[in-house]
Amino acid sequence: MASPSLIVLHDYYDGAEGGGRLALTLADGLQADLAYGFKTQGHPYFHRYHPAREIDLAVQPRWPLIRQQRLISAFAGRDIVTDYDIAIYSGAYSPLAAITGGAKFDLLYCHTPPRFAFDQRDRLLASLPRWQRRLAAYAIDKYRERYQQAVASMDTILCNSRNVQRRIKALVGQDARVVPPPCDTDWFRWLGQADYYLSTARLDPLKRIDLIVEAFRRMPDKQLIITSDGSERQHLQRLADGAENICFTGPVSEDRLRELIGYAIATLYLPLDEDFGMSPVESMAAGKPVIGVKEGGLLETVIDAQTGLLLDPPPAIDAIVEAVHRLTPARAETLRSRCETQAEQFSVARFLTTMQTVLADIRGRST
Repeated sequence: MASPSLIVLHDYYDGAEGGGRLALTLADGLQADLAYGFKTQGHPYFHRYHPAREIDLAVQPRWPLIRQQRLISAFAGRDIVTDYDIAIYSGAYSPLAAITGGAKFDLLYCHTPPRFAFDQRDRLLASLPRWQRRLAAYAIDKYRERYQQAVASMDTILCNSRNVQRRIKALVGQDARVVPPPCDTDWFRWLGQADYYLSTARLDPLKRIDLIVEAFRRMPDKQLIITSDGSERQHLQRLADGAENICFTGPVSEDRLRELIGYAIATLYLPLDEDFGMSPVESMAAGKPVIGVKEGGLLETVIDAQTGLLLDPPPAIDAIVEAVHRLTPARAETLRSRCETQAEQFSVARFLTTMQTVLADIRGRST
């Protein structure tokens, strides 16, 4: 489906994250142009996805606060989309491009409203030194005004889950249609079963990997591999100090991630109020059940007792230990077929078919 009048915009490509993969999937599958603030050299996604054309806004990825201001200026201060029939926005900053005029038809795919500017604003400000708070509050509030203006200008809003749909209504006051994001179910495959459990979540406090580490410290006979990176890495490594059954790989390539998931017994994913959560779907695509938590997007992807085990929130360390003991290698293998079937609900082919239907409706309305 070639369409030179279609552009996809995403904030930037730094680490391996779901929003960026979705934007690239759209640009590749719909043969659209792709605009972004910047991308790191050798970013792992671009060797598998090929947009019609790349538009690099060349924002320099320096200190976070300066980078944010440059991203705002890059998207809000340039005429990027007015020559296109349809613009699809992904992320927290790219929607600001709609303020300068927008395309003929603007579509927002919202992974979540930027929570640092809404319900987590006060928490963020409290974490800053006192001398920074007034300036930070001003910058956040100005950004929030622009973001709300951009969202209000959208012709259609899509989102990744019912959880985010409710959040958009509560925080931004807009209605959205749920279109679950795509998982490359042809890429993630059952490769066998080695003697380890796996965590692929970003090393961030909201992912609650510290609870997983503490649980496996109590199970020295169970092997845990943690494959990711993030702000909590050093803290988590200190927490696991002396536990020879816990291994940190750091960031890995797409091929290595596929291998680690494909040979795991099961995966653990216990985030706080996750927007959607692609990691569990990737796990199920490889036939691997998920030890998760009964909140957020996991309620829409993992089927308790059929494609994994969902723990009551907040997950207790004892409950994690019990779940690992219940999800033995033999038990995990019996769930393989059900996991693979469930993951197909989120396939790339299904996602692109849905998006093509959405775009056909848009084009029908504009004629």
